[in-house]
Amino acid sequence: MKVRRVLLVSRPRGVAQAENFAIEETELSPLAGGQIRVRNAFLSVEPAMRGWIADRGNYSVPVETGSVMRSLAVGEVVESNAAEFRPGEVVMGWFGWQDYADVAPSAVVRRVKEVDLPVSLALGVLGINGVTALIGLETIGDPKPGETVLVSTAAGAVGSAVGQIAKILGCRTVGVAGGADKTRLCREVFGYDVAIDYRAAGLSEAIAAACPGGANVYFDNTSGAISDAVWPRLAVGGRVVICGTASIPSWDPWPTGPRLERHLLVKRARAQGFVVFDYADRWETSVARLAGWVRAGKLRYVEDILDGIEACPDALAGLYRGENRGKRLIRLRR
Repeated sequence: MKVRRVLLVSRPRGVAQAENFAIEETELSPLAGGQIRVRNAFLSVEPAMRGWIADRGNYSVPVETGSVMRSLAVGEVVESNAAEFRPGEVVMGWFGWQDYADVAPSAVVRRVKEVDLPVSLALGVLGINGVTALIGLETIGDPKPGETVLVSTAAGAVGSAVGQIAKILGCRTVGVAGGADKTRLCREVFGYDVAIDYRAAGLSEAIAAACPGGANVYFDNTSGAISDAVWPRLAVGGRVVICGTASIPSWDPWPTGPRLERHLLVKRARAQGFVVFDYADRWETSVARLAGWVRAGKLRYVEDILDGIEACPDALAGLYRGENRGKRLIRLRR
């Protein structure tokens, strides 16, 4: 049996482009003892992948050149040499950009139990993106009813969930996104009270007008110029969840920007980095809450689906070009 897989063939400088990847076709080897074989249905595309393949230190070991691109995926167990898994089970885990994955059981993040919902959601609103939104917002943002929650990349997979969860928790929401289409999506689909186009003139003034009492919580997915405009608009006692740095093209050389100390001091605010993998023990209970909101119609989602493994090499670059609406996925089979 043949397997196609996407390899990282050169280490990018900044955002990875299609030429940094290659698609290889090879024969599947016999399944080793203790492993399971997963036939992938959907592959995930994450902004965080840029950090996973960077040559500078990150929160994870860099993907080695010549190896399969690291990614979360969801699929069906088709063969098992591990007692705890059986063929036919649907699982989500670290299976990589490939048709089939032969992995140890430790690569499985969870069994997909939400059989009444689309399986693709296990990689988005019921996966890393939704769990990141929920735990990051509640644990670090600590939003109170009536407070203003400001979110960057508000139409993205994480940001769209943050805004909706904040509304569920009784907050007022302000989203920042790029372009008229995405700001309209923020208002009409994700229910933001205000949506700001960062590409338009007057970003600082628009944030000030949208947050007259300041932003009590800022969920930061971008860093860069958007965050520079937010810092002066923090409310007294504001909390900042630093979840991503999508707007920074490269960390070599290290970018410069406004100093934050005075803003944090005067506003008695705090800013903290958030990586969802530090909260693995809360993943299952978080998915259960998210699934309940999806079923109740309180948590909506948009998926940006590309078909075929051939779409993988350019998928990450396209994400950073802003082509996606909602969660970007690669569909391998229907």
